[in-house]
Amino acid sequence: MSLAKQALEQGKGILRLAPTWVPRSFCVPGRRIKLHPDDYYVLGGQRGGIDERWLSSTTPAQNGPLTGKNEGLSAIVFNEGGKDEQFLLKDAIDELKGEIIGDRLWNEHHSWPMYSKFFDNMGPLPHHIHHNDEHAAKIGQKGKPEAYYFPPQLNNHGGDFPYTFFGIAPGTTKAQIRECLVNFTKGDNKLTTYSQAFKLEPGTGWDVPPGMLHAPGSLCTYEPQKASDVFAMYQSLVNEAIIPEELLWNGTPKDRIGDYDQLMEVIDWDLNVNPNILETRFMLPKPVKPLAEMEAEGYIENWICYRSAAFSAKELTVLPGQTVTIKDSACYGMIVMQGHGKFGVWDIETPALIRYGQLTNDEFFVTEKAAKEGISISNPSKTDPIVILKHFGPENPDLIL
Repeated sequence: MSLAKQALEQGKGILRLAPTWVPRSFCVPGRRIKLHPDDYYVLGGQRGGIDERWLSSTTPAQNGPLTGKNEGLSAIVFNEGGKDEQFLLKDAIDELKGEIIGDRLWNEHHSWPMYSKFFDNMGPLPHHIHHNDEHAAKIGQKGKPEAYYFPPQLNNHGGDFPYTFFGIAPGTTKAQIRECLVNFTKGDNKLTTYSQAFKLEPGTGWDVPPGMLHAPGSLCTYEPQKASDVFAMYQSLVNEAIIPEELLWNGTPKDRIGDYDQLMEVIDWDLNVNPNILETRFMLPKPVKPLAEMEAEGYIENWICYRSAAFSAKELTVLPGQTVTIKDSACYGMIVMQGHGKFGVWDIETPALIRYGQLTNDEFFVTEKAAKEGISISNPSKTDPIVILKHFGPENPDLIL
């Protein structure tokens, strides 16, 4: 029997995952993702600080020529005879296909088509863009819709700039934006002059379709997204740090590098100048069913990311002293944000501090079969809720708002 089949059997359809840490050379870590203070620069100064933890990922990180082997890819942890072995979630899904993610997703995508992450920056990111499927296909990638949720458990402080710029201010002309791009190498290209910022609030979220300019603020962010790492930085100076010009042309076909019209084509203009961005992109949590009904059963579950067809996410709270069985119609990855207890056959707990390379009991992947049958979750605490974030793939059958 293969390791993947053994792990599936051992976990009764729930796979334990190892933490997956990813550095970004252009970011300063916000130090809220529980990594040990000595380990944020453990990969060396040239790689930059670790400011991301990727969750349920079968998507390799695109971090340039210094990218480590399997960087960004989640590993399954299988324990046999007291010895831990690790192998890639991607390899297990390639082998077992619908047995893990369900026939619906496998037959359509032949892969796990999303992942989530925490990104944790001390300051804001540059105004940047993710390509849609059409533009990403020109460089052999997929487009990238994404969404944000700001977990209260990871946001004891807001960082340097807890505001995110979204889109382009109505009334801005294409010529003004193009001039900013042409001025990229002249210092500050002043792109955010033509945008608007929104204050970020823990416990809320935003939807970010491809083609939309956005400059994420400094809250620690849970970010479900399509399985892609395609992007281009359109802002040249942020927090007094210069952004390398190569990141402006990241995602551009080689034969069009230097062509500013190509950069403009990537922008979905109508999406960006929409005057109702707050109404159409902001997300407050929405209960999956009436609150009183859930509380009587011992839990509260909310949709937290629900505007994209490419993925969705829920926040599940199991109340102190309760045991519940939760059913879902699709497979999902999950991360424990608070509390401890039992999740199926597994002990789960929320670590306060994690060393680089250390294994944890806070991240798992639930197969479609196990999700449909229902997962029993027990909270032995008299005071502390268990809080779990769950990320799902495309077209979640349960997502009816």
